[in-house]
Amino acid sequence: MGKNPFSFRRTLSRRRNLRKVPVVINPPENSGIEIVPTSKNDDVAGTSSAGMSKGKKKLGGARLWMKFDKFGESELIEWDKSSIIKRVGIPARDLRILGPVFSHSSNILARERAMVVNLEFIKAIVTAEEVLLLDPLRQEVLPFVEQLRQQLPHKSQVMSKAGPIYDGDSKLGSTEAQWARTPEAVEGEQQELPFEFQVLEIALEVVCSYLNSNVVELEKHAYPVLDELARNVSTKNLERVRSLKSNLTHLLARVQKVRDEIEHLLDDNEDMAHLYLTRKLIQYQQSEGLLNLATSNAIVPQHFLHRNSSYRSGSIMTSNYWDDDVEDLEMLLEAYFMQLDGTRNRILSVREYIDDTEDYVNIQLDNQRNELIQLQLHLTIASFAIAIDTLIAGFFGMNIPCSLYTKDGVFGYVVAGGIVFSFLMYLLILGYARWKKLLGS
Repeated sequence: MGKNPFSFRRTLSRRRNLRKVPVVINPPENSGIEIVPTSKNDDVAGTSSAGMSKGKKKLGGARLWMKFDKFGESELIEWDKSSIIKRVGIPARDLRILGPVFSHSSNILARERAMVVNLEFIKAIVTAEEVLLLDPLRQEVLPFVEQLRQQLPHKSQVMSKAGPIYDGDSKLGSTEAQWARTPEAVEGEQQELPFEFQVLEIALEVVCSYLNSNVVELEKHAYPVLDELARNVSTKNLERVRSLKSNLTHLLARVQKVRDEIEHLLDDNEDMAHLYLTRKLIQYQQSEGLLNLATSNAIVPQHFLHRNSSYRSGSIMTSNYWDDDVEDLEMLLEAYFMQLDGTRNRILSVREYIDDTEDYVNIQLDNQRNELIQLQLHLTIASFAIAIDTLIAGFFGMNIPCSLYTKDGVFGYVVAGGIVFSFLMYLLILGYARWKKLLGS
């Protein structure tokens, strides 16, 4: 009997049906996050709760992301690596930076159309129009999500009140139009930060506040423990201080990583210029409009074609005056760099207090050790003096004929003389030790 030729098609149809099962995600209570169901056309593959393990294998490592646009609209979606790469146009190695292997690293990377942010627990991909946040339901990430929900809609409303600005055939928002003009044109005007910098500012604020709260908690716990150790040097107090130093070293390393990453950006104006995603997007849109206008007039300048192709090929496209104008981002980063530097100094002050306490405890232990040595020296001198008296008693205890045995009342004089002799020997050796400064005063 031959095999049924339609069995393979039925197997494929069952597998396709499994991929279309929606994912049921229960966010934490009071988080304010609503799950928006995805359409069939989205590049999202879900799994049922019963077949979660099989679904993960088929999805190829799909993870939970939150899409947050500049108007405050949020959506929870499961995306795999290929869908993220197609959506934001970043290399696959940047997704590894957001993975668990580099969970304790800090990176702010500029790409052609996106900015990869990996700061402590915040792992996000920011574009000029939206932010993709990884693992948004974690307890540490919820404050960041809440800040995005509160601040971004407010800023978008401020932008909409300013009204759209028309630039030829293109229509730009007020903020985008500000960044489309030259720095000389907007000099003296207070500009609204572009979307990517708003998200970066919120991320830095949440991370700095989180680290600062950890430092406050560390200080609150550290000083009483160190004072207790200074009063009573015990195994329990030493163990508490050892745990405190371990936590302090770990916290200092985390603060130092974020601080070093910001310092690295501040030292390189080119890297800061690449983070201006809105500028690059506006420049690309303007070049597209000019290119379409030239094409409609049957005149295609070569430099427009070159700039258009360079953007699509992934090269960085910024103008000369934009490369030099990084003052807004520099001021933003400097503010949080100073805040992190202050947090780092507070940690270093706690570590200095620990070092001072350890020095004080070591001095106490050295003093006690010296007192024990002096006591041991006193006992050694006394033992030597008593040993002389014992030697005299041993002489008389021998079975040797002696005329003193036959005299009455001699025993008391001999015992008293031996005691006096031993005491004098003790005083003599003790005086010699003090003369040599072997004993304290």
